[in-house]
Amino acid sequence: MEAAIKKEFILEGLYCPICADKIEKGVSVLDGVRVASVDCVNQCLSLEIVNRAEVNGIVTQVAHITREIEPDIRISLTRKSPGKEQSRVHRLSRFGHGIGATLFVAGVIFDPAWPANLAIFFSSWLLVGGEVVLRAVKNIAKGQVFDDNFLMGVATVGAFVIGEYPEGAAVMLFYQIGEAFQRHAVERSRKSISALMDIRPDFARLKTGDGSRRVSPEEVGVGDCIIVKPGEKIPLDGVVTEGCSALDTSALTGESLPKDVEPGIGVLSGSINKNGLLIIRVSKEFGESTVSRILDLTQNSGTRKARTENFITKFARFYTPTVVFAAFVLAVIPPLVLPGALFLDWLNRALIFLVVSCPCALVISIPLSFFSGIGGASRNGILVKGSNCLEALNNVDTVVFDKTGTLTRGVFSVTSVVPSGRSADELLYYAAHAESNSGHPIALSIRKAYGRKIFAERISNCEEIAGQGVRVLVDGKTVLVGNSGLLDAARIAHSRPDVPGTLVCLAIAGHFAGHIVISDELRPDSKQAVADLKAMGVRTVAMLTGDVRAVADNIGGKIGLDVVYAGLLPHEKVEKLEELEKNRSGKGKLIFVGDGINDAPALARADVGIAMGCLGSDAAIEAADVVLMTDAPSKIVEAMHIAGKTRSIVWQNIVFALGVKAVILGLGTFGMATMWEAVLGDVGVAVIAVLNSMRAMRVEPGKCSELT
Repeated sequence: MEAAIKKEFILEGLYCPICADKIEKGVSVLDGVRVASVDCVNQCLSLEIVNRAEVNGIVTQVAHITREIEPDIRISLTRKSPGKEQSRVHRLSRFGHGIGATLFVAGVIFDPAWPANLAIFFSSWLLVGGEVVLRAVKNIAKGQVFDDNFLMGVATVGAFVIGEYPEGAAVMLFYQIGEAFQRHAVERSRKSISALMDIRPDFARLKTGDGSRRVSPEEVGVGDCIIVKPGEKIPLDGVVTEGCSALDTSALTGESLPKDVEPGIGVLSGSINKNGLLIIRVSKEFGESTVSRILDLTQNSGTRKARTENFITKFARFYTPTVVFAAFVLAVIPPLVLPGALFLDWLNRALIFLVVSCPCALVISIPLSFFSGIGGASRNGILVKGSNCLEALNNVDTVVFDKTGTLTRGVFSVTSVVPSGRSADELLYYAAHAESNSGHPIALSIRKAYGRKIFAERISNCEEIAGQGVRVLVDGKTVLVGNSGLLDAARIAHSRPDVPGTLVCLAIAGHFAGHIVISDELRPDSKQAVADLKAMGVRTVAMLTGDVRAVADNIGGKIGLDVVYAGLLPHEKVEKLEELEKNRSGKGKLIFVGDGINDAPALARADVGIAMGCLGSDAAIEAADVVLMTDAPSKIVEAMHIAGKTRSIVWQNIVFALGVKAVILGLGTFGMATMWEAVLGDVGVAVIAVLNSMRAMRVEPGKCSELT
């Protein structure tokens, strides 16, 4: 299948989730469009187009569909400042609203007699709500009848028909105030995320033969050297070759403590160089760097929607026609069947019904809650790829960890050297020379423990034996370095100690020479993370590793794991993951946490895949749903707490909005509520729900345990 072409558009002026849903549905059915997703909060339309030749035609159709649904939307490929014409229109609109509000206040204060009161309140209504009524008429002409414009238009026109002039003007005025407040809240939330993610570097200082020159980060290639002065952002991932400094990584990890770096230490783009001058050899192109990955994950997080969010959008689509029909029945049926019932009285009740039933509080606040939750997680160094991923972090039943690089640091060190018939120094000499050409972490740890110069001229005939080790000539002697299987294959008798670490066996000139024990260091928060997960109700915490049973059992016992599987190949990890999923007693989610290329299949298979983003492989990060920028297992607990807080806020808004509306609908039906209560039930509830949604963004690092 041909790879899809991805296109992204900015829909400036899009604030209505119902309109966003209409645009998404309209674009999704176009020929050649594989996937279409609209993120209302980010004002973004993401497309996957099957054929490159169809791109221009599809773009034209997208623009047409978007303007048909919402003419005020401005479509662009990048966010732009409003033009002079747009600014002039906005100023005129605000000026008209101001005059309309002034007329309304004057009418209420002076309470003139008819027809002066009609003239004043109608003028106020026209200035404040003329655009709403015009949009409703245009939408009806296009067959799009049931939306909030229609509800407000019918309710306010009806109020004037029955002589309730102040109420008619008030409904439109407060509706516009509520809409303006919601737009401001969405913009504020979006700007908070934009400020949080303002880590994109403006330039890179490329080192040249005669100094340096400023270039775009996209122009720098792998292997080039860049210079980063104090106070500047590191533009690309790389390794320090010269200089020492402290880095501010808070924008990436949420951790305020600076990170000290020196030659040989890897650094991430987006970090800020605090003091010393650094020269860095670039290890990844800008498009693959950490800063690009973070920006992409954050900007596209809104296109993957949670089930609750999708449900509310669909609910609003059916809810609005239902309440319009109910209002019609309320206005028409009682006067026909109830003795003494007045049509104008029941029409007034029906209008109250229409005003209070507007679904704005739900369709705005629910996606805003998830967006704020994702922002709060980002501030703590937790990148969530979408609201569906954030929602999935609730009701977790099983958490499965990889070992190396996840529960452990992935940094190996020699813990003991046990020679047989030779000295420890001699054993390390042969082992270090035999492993001199390998980049494996175990080989690196042996050479580090040896700590002396490697003489390449003493080494020859190096042969790597897959899955076992190496055979090499050192000083003319045949040296075998590897696991016990390597010596078994050569029929060399050797000891098999059961030690908590990786066992490297050596044979020199056909005789067993001893073994070296290499251990991986546990992350300092691994034990606490496991304990916290169990305290949160996780039933099973397991580990899957390709390491030997003795090492796996030792780590599992230290940190309190329930199940440990050792000696697994990548495909066997997926099999064990499926076995754990099948044996679960409840209906909770299964999380897999890993960092390597070999973990990518398991990350993709789990309900929620969590990757270690600092040292994790690109394949693991791509397959995961959540990325931890600090590589700390305790961040999983924080992510689950944030997900729980966000879900709580979402349901608070749903219950509060529907509850208040149900009460006022009931009171209005029995004539016990006026249009003023209806306005409060619509605009007031929407404002409170939006304010509540934005609480999800306020998460203090290290205090996630207080969120529930």
